[in-house]
Amino acid sequence: MRVRVTVPATSANLGPGFDCLAMALDLRNEVEAALSDRPRVEVAGEGEDVLPRDERNTVYRAAEAAAARAGVRDVAFAFRCFNQIPLDRGLGSSAAARVAGIAAANRLLGRPLPLAELVRLSVELEGHPDNAVAAWVGGVTVSVRDSDGGVFWQRVLPARFPSVVLCVPELRVPTGEARARLPAQVSLQDAVFNLGRAALLVAALCNGDFRALAVATQDRLHQPYREPLVPGFADAVAAAREAGAWGAALSGAGSTLVAFCSPECAESVGEAMRAALARHGVGSRWRVSSVDARGTVVEDAPGGGTWDG
Repeated sequence: MRVRVTVPATSANLGPGFDCLAMALDLRNEVEAALSDRPRVEVAGEGEDVLPRDERNTVYRAAEAAAARAGVRDVAFAFRCFNQIPLDRGLGSSAAARVAGIAAANRLLGRPLPLAELVRLSVELEGHPDNAVAAWVGGVTVSVRDSDGGVFWQRVLPARFPSVVLCVPELRVPTGEARARLPAQVSLQDAVFNLGRAALLVAALCNGDFRALAVATQDRLHQPYREPLVPGFADAVAAAREAGAWGAALSGAGSTLVAFCSPECAESVGEAMRAALARHGVGSRWRVSSVDARGTVVEDAPGGGTWDG
């Protein structure tokens, strides 16, 4: 048996929703997997020059964790990974890898774990729920963990979404480094500031009132501290607004910027952000994306069986 798993990129936080809001995007990693006599990992695309090609690979380690959670021992997997999600750019590459490994292993082992347990395991491995939940179920998600580690989420799928413009700098920002920039405590004023805007963001998306995104994407909990990691960030956000974007923010821990706009001005917004970063000596590329409503897709791979290698 051979399976194919595709997992979407995700943009977390969306400005004020630190560690709880995320959006799945129509940019996908693909994994083909089979049971094997020994661990095998092949990697093509993003990260092919740096990602491990053995059981140290994040996809493989997640598959092992899924097998262990299901009580299965002495099993090995073979993976072929085709990556489109850039590494360390705030687009959920680590969550996509973990979700892919878990989903593939669960299917190959006969689906012993329900979705709720698959999500819980991926969140345990990630350390926070935002990217992982959005990668599993698609759309825009609100997710939280309780004191026992349980994961609760809601998916937002309104009739329409704005266009999503991603500006991806040639800067890698490891999540650990970005988290190290954050303060241990924040003021009540800043907490209230973000609570109101996170709620406004969800309501604006549900109601299709995208003009509210100018305020709803503002943040005081993480972006001010991470801004130095992306030279030109503030200018790029301002340039996106001037080019017609309703709102813009840091995608996850960065370095990618995400802007929301109408389809008519998407190209202008992307080029404006690229030019603003270039003025600060930062090269970048941009693409127009959209919200992915499918989440993780698992299916039998054409041809079935296993492969040699």
